[in-house]
Amino acid sequence: MILVLDFGGQYAQLIARRVREARVFSELIPYDTPVEEIERRRPDGIILSGGPNSVYGENSPRIDEAIFDLDVPILGICYGMQLMALSLGGEVAAVQIREYGRSDIHVTDDAGLFTDTPEDQKAWTSHGDAVMAAPEGFVVTAETPSVPIIAFENREKHRYGVQFHPEVRNTEYGEDILKNFLFEACGSDTDWTPVNIITDAVEKIRDQVGDSGVICALSGGVDSAVAALLVHRAVGDNLTCVFVDHGLLRQNEAEQVVKTFGEESEIKLLHIDARQRFLDKLAGVTDPEEKRKIIGEEFIRVFEGESEKMENAKFLVQGTLYSDVIESGTRDAAKIKSHHNVGGLPERMDLDLVEPLRALFKDEVRVVGSELGMPERMVWRQPFPGPGLAIRIIGDVTAERLEILRKADAVLQDEIRSAGWYRKLWQSFAVLPAISSVGVMGDARTYAYPVVIRAVTSDDAMTADWARIPHDLLEKISNRIINEVPGVNRVALDITSKPPGTIEWE
Repeated sequence: MILVLDFGGQYAQLIARRVREARVFSELIPYDTPVEEIERRRPDGIILSGGPNSVYGENSPRIDEAIFDLDVPILGICYGMQLMALSLGGEVAAVQIREYGRSDIHVTDDAGLFTDTPEDQKAWTSHGDAVMAAPEGFVVTAETPSVPIIAFENREKHRYGVQFHPEVRNTEYGEDILKNFLFEACGSDTDWTPVNIITDAVEKIRDQVGDSGVICALSGGVDSAVAALLVHRAVGDNLTCVFVDHGLLRQNEAEQVVKTFGEESEIKLLHIDARQRFLDKLAGVTDPEEKRKIIGEEFIRVFEGESEKMENAKFLVQGTLYSDVIESGTRDAAKIKSHHNVGGLPERMDLDLVEPLRALFKDEVRVVGSELGMPERMVWRQPFPGPGLAIRIIGDVTAERLEILRKADAVLQDEIRSAGWYRKLWQSFAVLPAISSVGVMGDARTYAYPVVIRAVTSDDAMTADWARIPHDLLEKISNRIINEVPGVNRVALDITSKPPGTIEWE
C-alpha cells in the first residue's frame, strides 16, 4: 500500500489514481495524519503531494519531520519535495522565472527514478518556489533551464523529490517515473486487481452483515448496480433491491433495470412505479433546489414505506465511491456521505450502511462491474443525476416536457453511440429550456421548444471541457431531433467548459 499525504494540491487525487493504475493500492490521507498512525498501517511507500502554498507561508501546512525517520521510501512532489528539502537541511526560495505548464527537463543522473527514460523530456510544472540547495546526501538528478534542481534523490535512504508532476498525463515519462518509485524503490506488489478487489469486498460484506437482511436502493446507475452485485455475491437471497421508478429516467432505462436485475438475474427486485406520485409533487415547481428537495424527500418516503415491509432488514447498501469520500473531506467523509448517494436517502435511518465501493474510483467500479458479468451497456453508462430529467428541464416539469426531452435525448444517445463517441465522452445529454421560439416548418410558422446539446470530456467531473463533436455528426443529430421529436423547432450546442459552467444546467 502507498499512502499519499494530501497537502491540498489540485492533482493529489490523481496521484492515488495513477498508483492504482499500476495495480498498487493507494490511499489519500490528510497531511497531518500522526506518524504513529502512518507507521501502524505499514505502507510500502509514502508520497507527499503538491499544494497551493509556499513552504514559507504563515499558515502553510507543515509535516511532522519524524516521518523522515521512518524506514519507508518517500517521494515528495512539488510542494512535497520542498517540504522534504526544508526538513532535511536544504534550501527553498522563489525562482526568478516561474514555471507553469510543460517544461523541458534535462536528466543528469538516470540511476534512480529516471531509469530507462530519455536524457531530455517534457514535464508538467506549476510552481513559484523551488529547491535551491539539496540536503546533505542528496544528488541532483534533473534540471530545467531556469531551475537547477528539478529533481533530487538520496538512494541510500530512499528519499526522492521531483518539482514537476509525474501524475499528470502531460509529463511524458511520468508513469515510468512513478513505477520506478513503486517497484524499484518501494518493492510494491501488483495485487490491486479486479479479482482481488471482489474477493476482499465479498469477505468484508459477509463479516459485516452476517445472516441479516440487506436492502439496496437501485437507481439504475453503474455504482448502485455494481454494489448490488457485490452484495448479492456475498449474501445471496438475503439481499433485496428496491427500484423506485420516479418517471424521471431516460428512454427505456427503467425497463433495462428491471430486465437486468429482475428477469435476467437471481436478485430479488421490488419495482415501485411512482411516476405519477413524483409528477404531482413537482407540479408548478421551477426552482432547481426545490426540485431536488422534493425528489429526495419523496424518494425517501417511497423507499421507507417499502423497506418497513421487509423483515430482518438491518443494512442498507450505498454506492459511495472513493472520489465522493475525498471530495467530502477525508476526515469527515463518513458523516457527510450518509445523505449523499442513491437519490438522497435519509440522513438517519434504522439501518447500517454497507458501502462496498467506498475504496474505489469510478473507473475501478466499471472494471469490477465487467468482472462481475454486468452488461457492457450498463457498465459504461454515463453518469446520471439522482433527480434525473427534472433538472434537465429548465422550468416547470410536466409529462409533455419529459416526453419531449426523453425522445430528444434518445436521438442524441443513438447518434453518439453509432458514431463511436459514447465512450469518448464523460457525459452527453439533452437539455430542455421551458421557453419557445419562432420557427418555420413546412412553410408554416411554429412556436416550439429549443433543445440544447451538452457533451463534455473529463477524467473525474471535477473539471470538464466541452466536447469537439464533428460538425456533420451535430448536423445529423439536429436534423433527427427536429424531424422526429414533435414540439422542438431549434437545436443549440453548449460550448461552455467547467469551470466556469457546470456539467449539468441545474
